[in-house]
Amino acid sequence: MSKHPTSRPKKVAAPPRQTRGLKKSRGSGVVRADVVLDPGKQVKRLALDIGSLIESARGQVAQAANAALTTLYWQIGTRIHQDVLKQRRAEYGAEIVATLGRQLVERFGRGFEEKNLRRMLQFAEAFPDSEIVAALRRQLGWSHFKLLIPMKDPLKREFYAEMCRAEGWSTRTLQQKIDSMLFERTALSRKPEQIIRKELSALRQGDQLSPDLVFQDPYLLDFLGLRDTFSEKDLESALLREIERFLLQLGAGFAFVERQKRITLDGDDYYLDLLFFHRRMRRLVVIELKIGEFKPADSGQVELYLRWLDRHERQVGEEAPVGIILCAGKKRETVEYLDLGERGIHVAEYLTELPPREVLRQRFHLALATARARVEQQRQDGGAKAPPAIDQESKRGR
Repeated sequence: MSKHPTSRPKKVAAPPRQTRGLKKSRGSGVVRADVVLDPGKQVKRLALDIGSLIESARGQVAQAANAALTTLYWQIGTRIHQDVLKQRRAEYGAEIVATLGRQLVERFGRGFEEKNLRRMLQFAEAFPDSEIVAALRRQLGWSHFKLLIPMKDPLKREFYAEMCRAEGWSTRTLQQKIDSMLFERTALSRKPEQIIRKELSALRQGDQLSPDLVFQDPYLLDFLGLRDTFSEKDLESALLREIERFLLQLGAGFAFVERQKRITLDGDDYYLDLLFFHRRMRRLVVIELKIGEFKPADSGQVELYLRWLDRHERQVGEEAPVGIILCAGKKRETVEYLDLGERGIHVAEYLTELPPREVLRQRFHLALATARARVEQQRQDGGAKAPPAIDQESKRGR
């Protein structure tokens, strides 16, 4: 009797493993996991996405509503100006506005009471051009305009309005700029009126920012906490520690590039204190720090840096580099005779301790009056054109 080979038990296939969310990649044995969120996580993620959509829509609605209100207030102010103030008697106009306010309050609420109507009237008087208002309302809200309306100097008002639009200032930032007398500290404020208007027009029509609009004098560095004696290295280190606040003081658009950038010429090494780039002006900006008063030799040093940067660092599409010599003091007549603006160099003072506001105001007004008097004297003497360079508005005729 032949023996049959012992039959082996058949292998039973193991039940498939529960691999929810696991897939095998083609062409390999590697198993990857596709994350499958549980319902709770899916709902949370969906709520976040939809919430972002809602917030975005609310922002757009608020912006549109703010623009519509600004237009409405301008239209109301213009109508009152045309229909009421054309009357000769001021008492009559005041009585009409008061009566109008009471009637509007009954229908539309306290937002249209007499004092608010007068502010709308001032708004229309301060901004008589409807096209300018239409352009500004896209970026500026009614709260911005309320800060601008009381300004008596039209050029100052236009400066803050256009800079606010171009740089997207919040109401709080605008108030800070006004409080720190930014307009008086710009190089532009010391120019003749026609040059100021030309610069502001270029900013309004083409968003063209010039160095005169950007550079300031003096720069307020009281946040550094420097007292008594300190070195240029101390000043540089303090600025870098407070780089965010320093950039805010410089103005919007500045980006920090490098500290103590080395330049080698004929085997000699030179070091730029601080190098920045201004996005809107599209140019490199050198900042050279001096703890003492400005000296004519300082300008030669910075001019060398600018020429080197122009040749070796300037990229396609960029404008020529410019420089700021930041010093503890300067003699204006010395600066004027050096024609520094034509070489792209701006000399500015810095204040490590902020003087009383009234002292600062008197100082700025005196500087403005002196600069404009010299420009007028230039015209009377020979009709020479005011140079377009920074700090050159009061250069004497030769």
